[in-house]
Amino acid sequence: MGVFRSRDSSDFRISGLSPHRSSLEDDLDSDRTEIPVEHANHGSPPRSSGLDSMVSGGTSFRTPSRSFFHRSFHTPADTAHYSSHGLREQTAELASFALSHETNTLPPSLDIFHPSQSPNRPPSPAISFAAQGRANLEPGPSSVPTTGSSVLTQLMRKSDASETDRDHRDRSTDWDELSESAASEDHLLGGAAGGAPATEQTSLLPKTAQAAPFQSYGGTGDVESQGHTGNNQTDAIPGAVHKLRMCFSTVTNPKSWDGQTVWRDGIVYPLSFLPSVFLGLLLNILDALSYGMILFPLSEPVFADLGSDGISMFYVSTIISQLVFSCGGSIFKGGIGSEMIEVVPFFHQMAFTILNRIGQDNPKAVLATTILSFAVSSVLTGLVFFLMGTCKLGALIGFFPRHILIGCIGGVGFFLLLTGVEVSARLPGPFDFTVGTLEKLMQLDTVFLWTTPLFLAVALLILKRFLRSNFLVGGYFIGVALVFYIVKFSARVPMDSLRGKGWVFDAPSSSNPWYHFYTLYDFSAVDWSAFLDTIPAMFALTFFGVLHVPINVPALGISTGEDNLNVDRELIAHGVTNALSGFAGSIQNYLVYTNSLLFIDSGGNSRVAGVMLAAATAGIMVIGPVIVGFIPVMVVGALIFLLGIELMQEALVDTWGKLHRHEYLTVVIIVVTMGAWDFVVGIFVGIILACLSFVVQTSRKSAIRATFSGRFTGSTVRRPPIQQSFLKEAGQQTLIIKLGGYLFFGTIVSVENTLRGLIEEEAFNKRPIRFLILDFSRVYGIDFSAAEAFSRINRILRKRNVQMTISGLDVGGDVGKSLQNVGLFEAVNGVEIFEDLNSALEFCENDYLKVFYSHREALLNGKNKSSAFLEVPTPQGQSHLSDAVVSSPRQRYLQQAARTTLHENEMAVVQPAAWSAMRQPLPLLLQTFQGLTSRNEDFWFKACTYFVRESYAAGTVLYHEGDVPRGFYLLESGMLRAEYELPQGRYFEIIVAGRPCGELPFFSETRRTATVKAEQDCVSWCLTAEKWQNMREREPEIARELLTVSLKLTTERMDSITSYVLTTAA
Repeated sequence: MGVFRSRDSSDFRISGLSPHRSSLEDDLDSDRTEIPVEHANHGSPPRSSGLDSMVSGGTSFRTPSRSFFHRSFHTPADTAHYSSHGLREQTAELASFALSHETNTLPPSLDIFHPSQSPNRPPSPAISFAAQGRANLEPGPSSVPTTGSSVLTQLMRKSDASETDRDHRDRSTDWDELSESAASEDHLLGGAAGGAPATEQTSLLPKTAQAAPFQSYGGTGDVESQGHTGNNQTDAIPGAVHKLRMCFSTVTNPKSWDGQTVWRDGIVYPLSFLPSVFLGLLLNILDALSYGMILFPLSEPVFADLGSDGISMFYVSTIISQLVFSCGGSIFKGGIGSEMIEVVPFFHQMAFTILNRIGQDNPKAVLATTILSFAVSSVLTGLVFFLMGTCKLGALIGFFPRHILIGCIGGVGFFLLLTGVEVSARLPGPFDFTVGTLEKLMQLDTVFLWTTPLFLAVALLILKRFLRSNFLVGGYFIGVALVFYIVKFSARVPMDSLRGKGWVFDAPSSSNPWYHFYTLYDFSAVDWSAFLDTIPAMFALTFFGVLHVPINVPALGISTGEDNLNVDRELIAHGVTNALSGFAGSIQNYLVYTNSLLFIDSGGNSRVAGVMLAAATAGIMVIGPVIVGFIPVMVVGALIFLLGIELMQEALVDTWGKLHRHEYLTVVIIVVTMGAWDFVVGIFVGIILACLSFVVQTSRKSAIRATFSGRFTGSTVRRPPIQQSFLKEAGQQTLIIKLGGYLFFGTIVSVENTLRGLIEEEAFNKRPIRFLILDFSRVYGIDFSAAEAFSRINRILRKRNVQMTISGLDVGGDVGKSLQNVGLFEAVNGVEIFEDLNSALEFCENDYLKVFYSHREALLNGKNKSSAFLEVPTPQGQSHLSDAVVSSPRQRYLQQAARTTLHENEMAVVQPAAWSAMRQPLPLLLQTFQGLTSRNEDFWFKACTYFVRESYAAGTVLYHEGDVPRGFYLLESGMLRAEYELPQGRYFEIIVAGRPCGELPFFSETRRTATVKAEQDCVSWCLTAEKWQNMREREPEIARELLTVSLKLTTERMDSITSYVLTTAA
């Protein structure tokens, strides 16, 4: 194992901690009352939701696009702006205002309460309230808050009204004030029952309304006015049963009926939703004709007669989902549930898989297996939704790569375009890219069948750019059908001729009612092997459906201003409705974004309206099969083309320039794969490409956060000036590299290449390094490949005799264990480990100082001339060829740095011998102040009488943070440790012999900023506050010089700490 060097368990890097209070009050003001610090709220300011623009401006835009994701690229992204405009000017004004002694008010630009208020406008209540004085502080009767809410709640509730009506209240008459007082009094007395005016017979005691036994989903009121609701899970069922009993009792007891209430709530209220119900019904019919009819691949003879059955299955799924959502399953009262149309391509694939497995010779088995697989897939989707909601995974799914979903949407659009051609042209088989299919499409009797609906779809897209209306799409297609029949009756073309030529769908058999699809279920005819072959498509279908709900539901909540949304609760509701739909023999459904927005916009934001829509849809379902034989093919084809074009536009056109190149390429590949090959394969290809794209993009971002040279970054150890001078030059051979993020096989490549480049011949000669410090304080994970790479890097560095040092590593954490598992910390590898960067830098500096003092000793002994070269001890205790050569770059540089330092500080080499004959604390004063003052020993000799010798055992605390300073210390021997605890983090300093301690708070007369304790047995000389006062009175010149020296010492210390803190924060 490598050596884990630690000075103390409390040493660690700067990290976010809880704020720690520190007092900076004057030392003598101990009797002052301490005022608590008010911490600022760092939350972002509230922002407008933009509800109006989203609801009014985007409701009719691309109506058939049912998912919110289809609408996410309609408008260009807003350009980001900094919020610093005018900030500096405000700061300057505040500073000048704080320095001013005048008592005038703040200028208007600095009024943070009402920045837009003009000077002539009456002041806000808060400011006026503060200016009126204590005589007006007594509240009046109307200021008493209502029961159950706080004053803060009442202020927030009345803020808008008070701001709007302020001028009116200023001009109100005495009669108005009397009326308000009376109204307030009536309010306090509870008022009359039912809102009737108070009379002589009105009870003086207010009637308390009985609280509801439980609160419905989404019905959260004011938080401060809520009472104790108890356990919601245990109170919900009894509350619901109680409500059902009351409802049943009222319905079965006509004597309790109120005619006015029945007329208002039973007739007028439901009739008010008829326009919105008609719009929702029209949307359901259009969806059924365009998507329900193609639920089965009608081009195959086996499925050719199942168009009406597909419509009936669509209606069943829609009715079930609508009832579940409208009866309390969803928080959206006007939410519309409908078939999940994106699953149609998967249904076709499942049908073709079964058909290919069973063959055309057994149609009964094909139909029974196909419709069973459809229903089972719905149950599977419901189960997945329910489990996601129960496990509260709704928010997690929202982080799935969106560009994969965009590609899948584009693939669905491509499929719908092909299906539109297939349905409109009445092709005998599925669409394929062959010459025969192209010749069929270009025939005279076929070309107008598919080009006419395509032209209608393009015309509607152009028309929607100029007209914005909720009824545009429905009215357009109703108009197309009317024009079709006007032409038909004008030309007197028989229906049989139109059906034979493909302009109108074939009429279903009169014996097939809406529930005919239930006759297709025959478990005895099911081919279970073919059924099992469809399971992969079922999971792909479920996966694709799961991605839509966590996107649609929050988007609808934003558009409708619903703040009490619970995505997990909505997932559970989707699970219930899909499972019920599957057990009812139908298919998947979900909450449709666009239809719901249109329905709510038209006034259908009520659960009653949703139930009415379900009933109307059921009525259409009963008569639906008869209508199919009269529907023009061009209407259905145009609807399919419309959605297909819009989905393709959303995926390929609107995303151009908004997605990264790799993401856009992934979208194109997914679309092409789904269109030309397979939908399931397209999804898996998209996931694989997303993973590859993530690896490529992540690997391009370097894991190296910053690189520093030891020349500019040192430890926080307070060293003598001559050591600092040498370390500044020698530190050039130390390189600090800060790593960050998750290190894996993609990001470690750039790290390894960077380190290899440092030790290449040319680069190493230009900048030789002896220590490489790798800081792991910002690394939160590492994989096996990256851990092995560090072992390989260490072997390469050892060939150049470069010491690898690791800092900021928790050896017991995941990263430390990963590095241990690859053997990096074995003793033979010689890797040094430190708990923080400060200790690692201290280790390197100590190694350099060994070289320095060996050269200094040689100089004092007169051996420097006979020395052929400077012998530098290696960290591993062994000599390498590169260090044995006299002209080694590192050896030569250290020799030159030592000579230069000793030459510039020649007096420091010769004078200590003379100082040794002097008594303390004079030698200590001269050594500590060397280079900081021009005064000699005769000047400082007078100051010795003011210092007192003190001894401290290891572990003794000299003073605590926040203490009043009692002395200034000069350390003669031993070591002190100063620990700083700030709101931004913690760090420490090591104070060695010959260095001062506590000078800044002592001479500035402020409280201590650190806690200092003895790391070893220490001897120090202390200048107490009393002695300092005597020195200032008796020896003012020495006191002034001492203040000058202390400022210089503080400057050196601040430079060192600032450099270290900035390095650590990088």
